[in-house]
Amino acid sequence: MTQSRIALVTGANKGIGLEIARKLAEAGVHVLLGSRNGARGETAAAGLIDAGLAAECLHLDLDSAETIAAAAATIKARFGRLDILVNNAGIFGSGDAAPGKASIEAVRRVMEVNFIGTLAVTQAMLPMLRAAPAPSVVNLSSSMGSLAENADPEAPYYSQRFVGYNASKAALNMLTIQLHEELKDEGIKINSVSPGFVKTDLTGYGEMTAEEGARLPAEYALHAEVSGRFVEPEGTTPW
Repeated sequence: MTQSRIALVTGANKGIGLEIARKLAEAGVHVLLGSRNGARGETAAAGLIDAGLAAECLHLDLDSAETIAAAAATIKARFGRLDILVNNAGIFGSGDAAPGKASIEAVRRVMEVNFIGTLAVTQAMLPMLRAAPAPSVVNLSSSMGSLAENADPEAPYYSQRFVGYNASKAALNMLTIQLHEELKDEGIKINSVSPGFVKTDLTGYGEMTAEEGARLPAEYALHAEVSGRFVEPEGTTPW
């Protein structure tokens, strides 16, 4: 009997993260729903379990080195490996704005969670990823993190000047590039995936549902044939 692949999706108690977890579980993957809020994570996992899917909650707060270390230890002890890591968790700071008026605290907070927290999780999970036969990492990015699109007046999000959020996604893209170069000889596929303009609690508005936005990240998590790319539903995104 073939053993199920193991996936960790951060920020998976709602929104895009939960829908990514659902798609992975529907593909036969045993999914760990990383959640800062334990009660919400357990409720989300219960919903998947009730649908006959293999899922469970894993307490994981990108702000907490202790929970990150504990999550990695749990995965190592129970499974010995991690086949898929989806770095979905992220925030948007209410004081974020154009560089001339953005709240420094808001920018610092967004960078700490969206980039530093994701880097910390990825570092902690690397030993388990290396133990998997064909591991894949998906970093949930955004076209707003593209330097090229931020500099293009014709780009759809050119006017969306949120220096903290945009910079955090640009930094996440740097993580993708450097991880790819560092690990390319080890067979680990690593890609930045922009899900599209999704209406979630983070955005408050958008053109896609969370279920629609989960399609591309789940596809790259399950079937990545390339690595070191920045993609969106319309194709390749310029760095």
